Amino acid sequence: MNLVDCKTALKTLKSGLPIIFPTDTLPAIGCLPKFSNIIYEFKKRDRNKPLILMGSEHKHLIDYVHESAKEVYENIASKYWPGALTIVIPASEKQTVNLTSNDLTIGLRIPNSYMAQSLLRETGPLLTSSANISGFKGSITAESISLDFPSVKILGPIPWGKSSGKASTVISWKKSEDWRLIREGEVLVRELY
Repeated sequence: MNLVDCKTALKTLKSGLPIIFPTDTLPAIGCLPKFSNIIYEFKKRDRNKPLILMGSEHKHLIDYVHESAKEVYENIASKYWPGALTIVIPASEKQTVNLTSNDLTIGLRIPNSYMAQSLLRETGPLLTSSANISGFKGSITAESISLDFPSVKILGPIPWGKSSGKASTVISWKKSEDWRLIREGEVLVRELY
C-alpha cells in the first residue's frame, strides 16, 4: 500500500495522479481539477457522469458557483457544511467545461472529516468520486481499496477514523429556493419539504 501524508499527496496530485482519502461518508478518489480525466480512467467511469468538487471551506468553492446562485449557495452551505450533503448548483461561466455536467451544473461538497479537510487545505479543491471501480460496491478501509487501486497513493495514517459508509445526500438547485432531491443520504434537508 502506497501511504502518503498531505505534503506528498500534493506532489502526487500536481503530477496529474489521483489520491485516495477518507471522508465522513465514503472514501474518495480525487485529483486536481485540470486532471479530471484521470479519475474516469482509474474508476472505469462513464465520462457523462459528473464528478464532485470538494473543498475545505465553502468560500473556497464559491468561485465555481454561477453569480445567479451565489446567495442561495451561501445559505445552504452555511447550514449544512461541513457534512454529508452534495449541492448541485449552476456552475460559474468562468470555470472550465471539465468541471461541469452537460447541464452546466456542478456538484460541491465539504466533508466533515479532519483528514479530508487537512488534505483539501493543502491542495485546494479536488474533483472527486467514491473510491471504487464503477459498478462495484466500494470498501471503506484503505487496505481493501488498495486492492482495487494498487498504484494509487492513499492518504495516511491508517486506520482511518470512522465514516458512515453511506453516500452523501445530493440536492439540486432549480431556481430561487427550489431544491430537488437527487439521492437520499443521511442528511435531511429542510428546504426540500
